[in-house]
Amino acid sequence: MRVVYWMERFWPNIGGAEILGGKLLLALRERGYDFIVVTRQDDPDSPHEEEYGGVSLYRFPFLTVLTGGNAGQVMESRQQVAKLKRTFAPDLVHIYLVGISCLFHLGTADAHPTPLLVTLHGALQNQAVGREALLGQTLRSANWVTCCSAAVLTQARQLLPEIIPRSSLIYNSRDVPPLLPKPLPFATPYVLCLGRLIPDKGFDLALTAFASLVDRFPHARLVIAGDGPSRPKLEQQAVALGLTEVVEFVGWVDPDKVPALMNMATLVVMPSRNEGFGGVALEAALMARPVVAMCVEGLPEVVVHEETGLLVEPEDSHALTKAIRFLLDNPETTILMGQAARSRAQEVFAWERYVNAYDALYQKLINERAR
Repeated sequence: MRVVYWMERFWPNIGGAEILGGKLLLALRERGYDFIVVTRQDDPDSPHEEEYGGVSLYRFPFLTVLTGGNAGQVMESRQQVAKLKRTFAPDLVHIYLVGISCLFHLGTADAHPTPLLVTLHGALQNQAVGREALLGQTLRSANWVTCCSAAVLTQARQLLPEIIPRSSLIYNSRDVPPLLPKPLPFATPYVLCLGRLIPDKGFDLALTAFASLVDRFPHARLVIAGDGPSRPKLEQQAVALGLTEVVEFVGWVDPDKVPALMNMATLVVMPSRNEGFGGVALEAALMARPVVAMCVEGLPEVVVHEETGLLVEPEDSHALTKAIRFLLDNPETTILMGQAARSRAQEVFAWERYVNAYDALYQKLINERAR
C-alpha cells in the first residue's frame, strides 16, 4: 500500500511535530507501507530528492514560488507534483503537517484521486475556515481528520462542524527512552525550558518568573534549550534582569540527546501561550520530571495538576514563580510527581498505541476506497 506523506516542514528543518512525524513514518514503513515524503524546499541548496531512512523525500519550493508571485513557477511546481502523484499512484495521502504547501496538494488532487487523511497538531484559535481559507479547504476535502489532543479536536469541530463524523483523537506519543531517569537534583536545582525560541513558547515569562527566585534559590540555574528568532531578545531580557550568571542558553539540542538533557533537570517549565499538545511535557514525564505549565489547549491533557506537575493561568509569571518555588521547596512531592508523570506517560501515551491507531486508520481509509 502506497502513501504520500505530506509534511509542511521535514528533516533537517525539525521541531517536535516533525520529529514525531518522522518516527511514525519509519514505524509504519516497517509494517509494510510504501512511502514517499513531499515537503517544502526553503533552502535552495538542499537537494530536490534524497533518501530518509530508506524513504524517497521530495522537496519543492512551494513557499518561494508563492511569495515570488511568478505564475509560471507556481504552475511548474504543480505540474511536478501532479507527475509525482501519477507516477507513484498512492492509495492514500496523509497530510501530517498542514501549511501553505497544501495548496499544491489541493491543486493536484485530480492527478490521482485518492483518500486524504489530515492530522492537526497546533491550536486553532482565530483560524479561518471559510470557503477560500486554506485550512477550510483542506479539512473539507479530507476523508478523515485526526487531532493531537482533545482540545484541538474540540476547536476543529467547533470551527467546522461538518467534520464531526469523520474526525477523531489520536494523542501524540513518544517512545520510552533507553536512558533511565536520574534522581532529581535539588542541591543545585536546574529549571529547564526546551523548544523553539518564538513568542508562542513564552520563554520571556520563564525569565521574568526566574528573576524572582534567585534570592531564595541562589544555586538554581535556568537552562533554555532551543533556537529561533526570539533568542536575541530573550538574551537581552536576561541581561536586563541581571540573570546572565544563572541563565544558560544552550542552543539547538539533537533530539536523541533530549533525554540526557531532561536527566539534568529538576523540573521542566512550559510557559506556552498556545500549545496543541505539549510534546516537551511528555518527554519530561518519560524522564520522571514534573512540569510547570500554562493551562492552555492540550497541556492539561499531558500535565495533570497536582499529580504530575502544576498548571497555572496563561501569562501569569507571578503564578509561575510560585509554582516553581513550591516544587523546589518540597522535594518529596516533586519526586512523587515525576514518578507519577512517568507512569502515566507510559500508559496513556504509549508509542505502540500511537502507531497502531494510524495503522488501523490507514487500513480503514484504503479499504473503503477499494470497496
